Amino acid sequence: MPATPPTTAAAPPTVPRRGPARTAAAAACLVLGVGLIGGAAAGSWLAGAPDRSSAAQRAFAQGRTLWRTVPVDEFFPRTLHLAGAGPGGADRDWTRVGVAPDSGCDGAFDPLLRKALAPAGCARLLRATYTDATSTTVTTVGLLVTATDDQGMRALRRRFSAEHLDERTDLMPRPYAPPDTVAERFGDAQRASWRITVLTDAPAVVYAVTGFADARTGTPPQPAGRAVAPGATTAPAQAGLGHEATALAGHLERTLREALRAATEESAR
Repeated sequence: MPATPPTTAAAPPTVPRRGPARTAAAAACLVLGVGLIGGAAAGSWLAGAPDRSSAAQRAFAQGRTLWRTVPVDEFFPRTLHLAGAGPGGADRDWTRVGVAPDSGCDGAFDPLLRKALAPAGCARLLRATYTDATSTTVTTVGLLVTATDDQGMRALRRRFSAEHLDERTDLMPRPYAPPDTVAERFGDAQRASWRITVLTDAPAVVYAVTGFADARTGTPPQPAGRAVAPGATTAPAQAGLGHEATALAGHLERTLREALRAATEESAR
């Protein structure tokens, strides 16, 4: 039987080496794929940004006309109880003694304060005056609806903050003194403490100015922020006038924001 010649194993097929052009093409595809994924993610993130911006703009715009739809008793309740709002965390109660007709800003501010607020414009001014539970103090609370945009409000706030305009005694809000009430003698000379807040999420300036109901004069006015500071011993501080202005202005500011939030949510439905 003839011998079978040895079998030689077949050599594996040769895989052609990838040329430089094909390598570059593959790399380009990889980069393109990563770019598309990254671009999609970035696009998704950017798509949300205008929505957030638009929502803020809608809310800001709502603030310009909110005073027409919100009942006056919501902005300025007939009676008001705030827990922990007084000196030492004491509860405080107030009764509204009058609401001014909504108007422009003529006569509502000291001349220099009106000049400082002028760049923002005055679309409407809402005011009410309160007395405390013992009829010892009187406080006018105000909401100035401005005519500027959000950038204008930010510029106004920066200026008030940088120049401490809310602490100057020659830039104070003026009281509203309803006739035939405990506040009828509440004039410029009776002002003892005040607070001014420039908002940036709404076209609004919220303020309060307070004094004694007996029409006494001669009390050196002190901004509320200083009058409520621990250890303050001035007459406005000892009488709790800084707390009065802070509490009533703060309540109006919160009420405005709550009403603005509700109106914005309603319009989005």
